[in-house]
Amino acid sequence: MDRPLSIFDISGRAMSAQLVRLNTNASNLANANSVASSKEAAFHPLKPIFSTVTQSPGVATVKVDKVVATGSPPTQIHDPTHPLADENGDVWAAGVDTAQEMVEMIETARDYQNNVQVMQTAKSLTLDTLKMER
Repeated sequence: MDRPLSIFDISGRAMSAQLVRLNTNASNLANANSVASSKEAAFHPLKPIFSTVTQSPGVATVKVDKVVATGSPPTQIHDPTHPLADENGDVWAAGVDTAQEMVEMIETARDYQNNVQVMQTAKSLTLDTLKMER
């Protein structure tokens, strides 16, 4: 049987999940201005899919199941002078909503920081408890 999850395990896993989320945000923002010669080749924003890991009642954490491309459609832009333009003179821009990505990035950073604070508090309480035994 697996050992029980500690507060450090729970927060550590949550921080790892938030790091994946932050990396997908960064990837989406990095590709926000990219264009392609076809709708199929255009960049589709990525999103992590999370699931809850419950070990016992009241003890749960999170894991990343997978990272998937969203259904956000690319934007068709008519630019016959662009080197990637198709036979109709169109290019396809990534379907990334930069404002939404920035909001999600800020939220992710806050969630990550909250878990850092949980770990710092747990560490401090553990050390205080050990000092009491002296």
